[in-house]
This record gives sequence, structure tokens and C-alpha cells, in this order.
Amino acid sequence: MNLDQALQTFILESRELLEDMENALLSVENAAEKKELINAIFRAAHTIKGSSGLFGLDHVVAFTHVTESVLDRVRSGTINIVDNLVVVLLSCCDHIGALIDAVAEGQTVPDPGLTAKGEPLLIQLRTYLGPSAAPATQLTTKQTDADTTQRIASVANTSDCWHLSLRFGTEVLRNGMDPLAFIRFLGTLGKIVDILVLPDTLPDAQEMDPEACYLSYEIALETTVDKVTIENTFEFVRDDCELHILPPHSRVSDYIRLIQESPAVSARLGELMVHCGTLTPQELDAALHIQAETSPAQPIGAILVEQRSIQPEVLDAALNKQKQVKELHAQENRSIRIDAEKLDQLITLVGELIIVGAGVNLIARRAHIPELQESTSKLSTLVEEVRDSALQLRMVKIGATFSRFQRVVHDVSRELGKDIELIINGEDTELDKTVVEKIGDPLMHLVRNSMDHGIESAPVRLAAGKPAQGILQLNAYHDSGCIVISVQDDGGGLKRERILAKAIERGLVELGHQLTDSEVYALIFEPGFSTADKVSNLSGRGVGLDVVKRNITALRGSVNIQSEEGVGTTVTVRLPLTLAIIDGFLVEVETSVFAIPLDMIEECVTFSAEPGHNYTNLRGEVLPFIRLRELFGLTAPSTRQENIVVIKHAGQKVGLVVDTLLGEFQTVIKPLGKIFNQAQCVSGSTILGSGEVALILDVPALVQKAAHIMATTKILDAV
Repeated sequence: MNLDQALQTFILESRELLEDMENALLSVENAAEKKELINAIFRAAHTIKGSSGLFGLDHVVAFTHVTESVLDRVRSGTINIVDNLVVVLLSCCDHIGALIDAVAEGQTVPDPGLTAKGEPLLIQLRTYLGPSAAPATQLTTKQTDADTTQRIASVANTSDCWHLSLRFGTEVLRNGMDPLAFIRFLGTLGKIVDILVLPDTLPDAQEMDPEACYLSYEIALETTVDKVTIENTFEFVRDDCELHILPPHSRVSDYIRLIQESPAVSARLGELMVHCGTLTPQELDAALHIQAETSPAQPIGAILVEQRSIQPEVLDAALNKQKQVKELHAQENRSIRIDAEKLDQLITLVGELIIVGAGVNLIARRAHIPELQESTSKLSTLVEEVRDSALQLRMVKIGATFSRFQRVVHDVSRELGKDIELIINGEDTELDKTVVEKIGDPLMHLVRNSMDHGIESAPVRLAAGKPAQGILQLNAYHDSGCIVISVQDDGGGLKRERILAKAIERGLVELGHQLTDSEVYALIFEPGFSTADKVSNLSGRGVGLDVVKRNITALRGSVNIQSEEGVGTTVTVRLPLTLAIIDGFLVEVETSVFAIPLDMIEECVTFSAEPGHNYTNLRGEVLPFIRLRELFGLTAPSTRQENIVVIKHAGQKVGLVVDTLLGEFQTVIKPLGKIFNQAQCVSGSTILGSGEVALILDVPALVQKAAHIMATTKILDAV
């Protein structure tokens, strides 16, 4: 890994750590057990500080160090974590994020503007530290001068120190890493009491590679941090170094084992441990004696048991622990980062493979060769498995998007002077990465809307007999091949008559025209429509909701509103699981072929209905239907027995009258050109095996159209 790649990894991981830090801060106040959350917050800040130091980002280190110092006092119980401190730490989290963003843009030196913005936060942080706060001891370059091949600091007794045995790999320098930077950063974790630079691994001068690293260290570190924090110091060279860490007051057998694992420097390493007070001279002599007389093939654990240095049960426990650690590391190594563009390219290639495979299947059927048909059938099965695996790579949990709103609710509720609790359900629901990225902004607007103009203030709620605290819920679940996301509040609800009056005033609805509740509420998605007396800069119910609907429609989704005045409002968004490839069902009307998403099909039945009616009896249930022949202006009369394809969306069933059922087909979704933007009831197109183009039907739009036809029919019948 070169330095640029390492820096990009640092930026990505820092953003993830900041997200974890923010989530923990938002949860810590109401948590029954705060210790683990506080430790997580501290670790995030500490890791960012340490990693920043490796890249010479001193301005990031300086700010994060003060934040970390406050968190360290919180962790030790000196400072209680209360609402005001959470607000300050959240602001610090934002500022660190801004510093990381500047680094991502190539600005590795302090920005005066950002520095000025950070000063008020530093002043607030220092009020929690008091006058006794002092920065951690820094280790200077002079202290770790490589010219000193052997240096042991004169300290009387350092048995309270951590012992680090560090061997850098030969590729460290070529990968753009500075070994001294890691040693310097260790100094920020505490105090380096003893350090021994080992020249034993140096080759002869004529054999030395000037670009290779031959540095090895034995270090005694006095610090209060844990082992994981020390290990994280070497995160960027973990694959290019050998590191052994022994905690303070370790068993003598642990130090003996370390000596025996380093035969080339065992005597000098033993001298360092004797000097530090870790081992006595007698224990060192015993260790060297064991090393000289035992076979390398014999496990060190067995040797120590024989020498009665440790008990057998202690050895077994250590081996079990080692096995667990190895399994954990193996599990972590199964995950890799993949560039999103590579995934997009893979999906595109799979889509082309599906189209070509469909053509091969068509040729095989026409050729009437059984062996060829069997081979193409197996090929289709494999292509389907490849498709499912490729799409699964793009599936991500929506929880990451939902977690953003914890912070939004925390900040906006305080800005509005309201007490609002956010409840999240279904955060493990998965959908396509592209959909997740594009749905964030529409959801943000809906959440702000509910908080600003949906949920009432505490006095108004109390007067209405409601709890002072408002509830905002985000829910996600799968339904009929779609993902459903709802934003629900227990606020005042939409005022139906007021919306209708405003629509009549603006000429959107004719006076005396009868509309259903859902049609009335849908009017707030009209451009610029609003019933608010004044529009706030935060949000306005109706201000910008046309953009929300437009963005959701662009994702082949739909949005619906249910509301009851005085009780609350629920906005339901339905989205496809993926935007690339779906299982489709082909139908034919005359010579035109249409594709219907298979997940939305309930069943297929033979057409039967009384002449002039646009509905039929489906086992005692009234089923409205739409004739695709009439919808798309196909004038030739049907010459065969027609069929009804029963589709379902949002709990509503509708029938589509077609001529022929062609069966299942893997559908690669191709967008329509801009010239077809106004086309109704069509969401895209696909290419058939024959090379012909088939239109993909927009099921939500068809269901809505059928519901409107039925509502109009009922109104006319009533008149």
C-alpha cells in the first residue's frame, strides 16, 4: 500500500469512526449502561488522533487531542456526560469531520477558516479540563535517533510498563511509511521509558538495500491505554511488521517465551528486561538455559509446563484464547472494500450476459436440438445465480441512512424547542446501494417536515391531552418485491378541508369536484403548494414536497399520505429493491410485448366480465381491471381468449387484461429517453432475446389509475 492509498483508507475509516462516535453520543444519555458507549466514543477519537499523527496532520491531532482529553475524564468518571457536554462533543465531531473533508480535498495544512471555527469549541472543552490539564508527552526525533544503535534509558524500575517487541518488514519504506512516525506517536500515548534499537538484522554493507527497512525495536511504554489502542498505532503497517505486546505485570513465563521466540537477540533482549526490572538475573539465566537445551520443535508451552513456570490449566486457557483471537482475525479478513464503480461495471456486464443468454435460449428452442436446449437451460440457471450474487453485492442495510436522522432529530428538536423522540424499526432491511444513496435527501425533507409542522409544541400537546414528548417513527420493511419506508408522526395531522380549499383557490381542483382523502392529501405534492401561514427556513409542509415526489418517482417509486387530524400523519414511500435487473413476466397484446415485475403478480386467470364493466368477480372479491389494449391505443380487436394478470401494490389488487401470457423472463431495466418522460404507466424498457424492445409496466401507476377509475365510477353511480 503506497502513501496515497493509505491516506484514502485513513479518510474512509475516519468518517466511519466519526459516524460511530456520533451514534454513540446520541445514545449515551438514555443508555442504562453507559460505560461501553463512552469507551467507544473515546476509542473513535483516539484512533483518529493517532492515525492523523502518522500522516503529519498536526492540526487534526491538536484538536482531537483536546477532545480526547475530555473524553478520558468522562471515561474515568471525573466528568459526568450530560446534555450540554453531548452537544459540545457532537459539534466537535462535526468539526473533526470538516477537517477530514479538507484533507480529502488535498488540504493537509491548517485552514485559517476552519481553525477559527474550532477555537470556540476548544474554549468550551478546556472548561471541562481545568487548569491542571496538560498535553501528553511527545517523543522528539532526537530521542529516537537511529544513530544510537543501543540505548537503554536509566530508569530504576519499570515493571509497570508495557513491553513492545517490534520488527518492521523490509517493505515499510517502499510503501511510504516512516518507522519513526510510529515511535513518535507512541510518545503521545504515554511515556517511552526504555527503547532498544536492534541492529542485529542489518546485513553486510555490500548486501544492504538502501530502500529496505531493517529496523527493530524493544520498547518499554508507560501508559494508561489498553492493548487495542497500542495495536491500532501500527494499523497501517500491520501486514508489514511483527509486533508482540506484553502488558504490565505479565507472568514471568510470558517474558521468557518472548526471549525464546527471538533467538538472535535473546541475550540483549533479556538484558533490557533485567534492566527494567521485568526479570531477575536468575530468571534470565533459566530462560537462556531452556533455549539452549530444548529442541525448537518442542512447543514453548510444553517447555514452560515442564519447568513448572506455568500451570497446565493456565496454558490451556492461553491456547484457547489464542485460538479465539485467530478466528476473530480470520473473520475480519473476510471483508474487503470494493470500489462502487467496479460493482456498477459488474452489474452492467451481468445485464448484457442476461440479454445474450436470452437470445441463445431463443435460438436453441427454434433449432429443436435437445442437447443444445439442455445446455442453454443450465447456462440460464448459472446466469441467474451470477445475477443474484452480483445484485447481493450491491445490497446494503438502510440502517446507515436511518442513523443520520438521530442527529437531525437531536439538533432540530432543540432548535424548535420541542421534545421529540425518534424510533427506528427495520434498520436491517436491505436494498440497492444506489437507491439508498438517492433516498436520503427526500427522507431528510420528510423528517424535517414532520418535526417542524407535524409535531406540535409541548404546551399544545398537553392541552390536547397528548404526552409532552412527540414521537417520530422511521420504519422499513419488504412488501411484494418492494421496500416500504414510512415516516410517521403523532402530531396534529393534515387539515383536509384547508388543503382542498387552497387547491380550489389555486385552480387545481374544480369547485364541487369530489375527491377521496388520498387524492386530497396528494395535492400537497403539487409544486409550490402550501397551507402554512408562514414558511420557515427549516421546512414547510408543501414547500419542496414536489421535489420529494419527483426524486422518488425517478427511482421508480411511489409516495402516499395517510393522515387524521389531531392524531398524526404517515408518509409511505415504496421503492424497488434494485434499479438494474428484476424478474419479469412477459405478456402480449396484439404484437406488442410488455414486462411486469414478477414480485407484484398475484395470479393469472381467464378473462370474464359483463360487457361495459371495468371490473370482474374474483372469488367473491370485486377486482377492477385495465385493458392494456385501450390504455396503449392498440386498435385491432382481440382474436383469442383474453387473460387477466392480477397485480398487487400497497395492499390493492388490480387486473390487467392481455391477449397472451408468455411466461417469466429475466428483465434488464433500460431507461427510456427524455422524449418519453411524460409517458404514463411505463417505468422503463428491456431487450428481449429476439432483439425487440418490450416496455416495463409501472405497477404503482396502474394501481393508482384503476383506483381513480373505480372512485369515479362510484361517484357517477351515486349521482
